[in-house]
Amino acid sequence: QVQLVESGGGLVQAGGLPRLSCAASGRTFAIYAVRWAPQAPGKEREFVGVISRSGINTSYADSVEGRFTITRDNAKNTVYLQMNSLKPEDTAVYYCAASLAYARGIYYSGDYWGQGTQVTVSS
Repeated sequence: QVQLVESGGGLVQAGGLPRLSCAASGRTFAIYAVRWAPQAPGKEREFVGVISRSGINTSYADSVEGRFTITRDNAKNTVYLQMNSLKPEDTAVYYCAASLAYARGIYYSGDYWGQGTQVTVSS
């Protein structure tokens, strides 16, 4: 089992640059890729980015490419989502998922999900 806890959300102004954290406990975190997947009100959860087990490889959705950066510190069992140039349409609950799949989809068998952290962007 892997338990994930997201933090760092809140109310931010457009253009802000909050950093979200995804802290893990339980099984060896370094064997998992980690995805970030926000879910806006009334919408499906969507992929925004994924980082590989080592942190060497990342992949982002076009909508956030160049604005969001995912990093990880396996010594601290934590993955970060640095958000820049926020827009009101980035408002969502941001979830992280630990996965054996380094992939751009949303759901894969065996994934572990956190409870999410709300990010609200005001214009």
